[in-house]
Amino acid sequence: MSKATKRKHVTKEVLDEFILPEGSQQIVKVTAGRGNNLHEVESENQEKFLVSMPTKFRKNVWIKRGDFVLVQPIEEGDKVKAEIITILYKEQIKYIKQEGLWPAAFQDSEETKSDGMIPDDLLPPSDDSDEENECDIVVNINRQQVAVYDESDDSEEDDS
Repeated sequence: MSKATKRKHVTKEVLDEFILPEGSQQIVKVTAGRGNNLHEVESENQEKFLVSMPTKFRKNVWIKRGDFVLVQPIEEGDKVKAEIITILYKEQIKYIKQEGLWPAAFQDSEETKSDGMIPDDLLPPSDDSDEENECDIVVNINRQQVAVYDESDDSEEDDS
């Protein structure tokens, strides 16, 4: 199988299959990439541990901080405690919620992550409340969000 064909099949599997967690599998949130195809994740009870990405996903599928993944625990690992089964995207998360298997601890964090927009409290204050302009702003969720404050109002008060 060529690289392109393999990539096509792996990508189709990740995007189109709707898998529910079974047995000891659990849904976790990616908190950081640690290199060598290892990722630090946080479970629903705030336990942090490392998971490995299987060979079939490497260089074919990318995950980032804030994504949700389905993992299968492994016995032989001290530091690496699980292996990624699949990466969960918006439609798959919606399906898991409909089945009632989504962890309650991640209920609100998924909704803020999935749309990629800036939360209202981080937007700079504007004179016109044009909803269309605010919805077009896309956020890089791999960077820490910093609130922006306008200092021009303070300098006008000091001058007078």
